[in-house]
Amino acid sequence: MPASTAPTGQTSLQVPGDLFARHQTITGLRALADFLEANPAVPVKEYGGDYHVFTNEGDEAAGVALVDQAAALLGVPVYDNRSHGGHYGAHKSFGRITYRIVHIPDRQMDEHNAHMSYRDNIRLDPGQSA
Repeated sequence: MPASTAPTGQTSLQVPGDLFARHQTITGLRALADFLEANPAVPVKEYGGDYHVFTNEGDEAAGVALVDQAAALLGVPVYDNRSHGGHYGAHKSFGRITYRIVHIPDRQMDEHNAHMSYRDNIRLDPGQSA
């Protein structure tokens, strides 16, 4: 994402390592749209879908700032469910496709990882279904 000047005169950070991934993502989305348009027999999800972006910043403040920046560019409010053990994020729908950016606080990620640490210890007996 090229550096741009915000209305306050502050310059947003450019992340050179992300430029290639960004280009590939945009190219892939366009190719998918072209393919679906050219092949009406290929099914699509009736209610659309989500494009999720999870912040992976080094600290809480940076993750929140990234969500805030994206929300401002999208022209949408953020939602903040952190006080209830939830996430911090923003989303905007483009037709039936929704762009979501989410910051998962360290505390919630640690709880999730602790919970999932038991997943390999539980096995169904052969022939038993869930």
